[in-house]
Amino acid sequence: MVNTKVIIVGAGIAGPVLAVFLKARGYDPVIYDRLPGPAEGGHVFTLQPNGIRVLSLIPELVEQIPGHPLDRLIHCSCLDGVEDILVVTDISPAMMRERFGFPFIGIRRPEFQQLLIDTAKKHGVEIKWSHQAIEFEQSEDAVEVTFANGTKDTASFVVGCDGLHSNTRIALFGEEKADLYGNGAGEPVSVTVLVGGVSPTPPVFQGRLALVNNYGDGRHMIAYPVTEDKYSWAITTRGAEAKEDWRTQNEEQQNEIRNGPFSAWGFGAGDLVKTGQKIVKYGLYDRPKLESWFKGRIILLGDAAHPSSPHLGQGANQAFEDIYHFMRLLGKHNPSADQPSTELLLRVFTDYQDLRLLRTSELAKGARQRGEFRVVEGVDACKTRNEAIRTGFDDDAAKKARDKLWSGPFTESEM
Repeated sequence: MVNTKVIIVGAGIAGPVLAVFLKARGYDPVIYDRLPGPAEGGHVFTLQPNGIRVLSLIPELVEQIPGHPLDRLIHCSCLDGVEDILVVTDISPAMMRERFGFPFIGIRRPEFQQLLIDTAKKHGVEIKWSHQAIEFEQSEDAVEVTFANGTKDTASFVVGCDGLHSNTRIALFGEEKADLYGNGAGEPVSVTVLVGGVSPTPPVFQGRLALVNNYGDGRHMIAYPVTEDKYSWAITTRGAEAKEDWRTQNEEQQNEIRNGPFSAWGFGAGDLVKTGQKIVKYGLYDRPKLESWFKGRIILLGDAAHPSSPHLGQGANQAFEDIYHFMRLLGKHNPSADQPSTELLLRVFTDYQDLRLLRTSELAKGARQRGEFRVVEGVDACKTRNEAIRTGFDDDAAKKARDKLWSGPFTESEM
């Protein structure tokens, strides 16, 4: 019997993980990606317990994750010449494993993507690079995908895991205007901009494995270790319009950042900026919330379905939650992994969408609100922000929200 073929568009973070689960379930997944190979760009992110919990369902994967568990979460402020510690929270591996089963890990995207690609290949998944999906033609029982290089392929159904600039999403729902993040419907005078890099661990952070949030007037830095001797950092601020990409700045642009006003920031932030490597700068943009994530036999997953700003650090983790629920529902409705009818896929896709759409929309809204809160301007507004962090970060409501988030998406796997 021929296994049911599934085309996955995108070999970034979600695609290889989904492919491994599909292969284990008895499907025949093949991944197509528009790039010529694994991306060297991109930046860093945190793997949080809810995301790692899904990855733990793949044998031996979690043990190979290239990154460093963090031991504390520090909120500090450099405002009007005064340096202040606002909150220190224990997120040590021992505590996190006791409460949630898994630690909080800072990780560089390129190394993590390579691990996922290698894992998919070990499970027999084929990955085809330099294939940009541009057209999807659906029939009663299949989807034919046409690629920019003229290649065509056909599968029972297609999953778009191709991220923020998803060609699959465009093919399904058309081009969408990317709204300037944080400026509402009016004419923007500035946008929210992220500047980030990786730097040698500064003296103030030596011996610490801390995730540090540093607040200033109209700016915020998050920094955490990604190797034994390097810290990743990203600054959110207001600025002139910036392109929505992760491209490294040229050397002149990087030097302007290294020698600019951020270099005088306290609590080690300035040291990180001055020694920054491969510094990137990009704008944050919002996309309209989709009311549906699928058409016929094509479904979206991860950032392709629900892109979010990075201020909750949940982008990859929510994609893994998507995968868990998608595979759970696919197993529930099609336990034999036979060629699914359009009616069967409709049930799977509808249940998946109904379960995940509201949740991810709430998180995207929360991430945007947190980003705006972090970069308020004016000393009085910043003092109000700092006091809210000091008194509210570890109150009962905040702890309950974090516990709910990090305990997902399952207690006992139903996949």
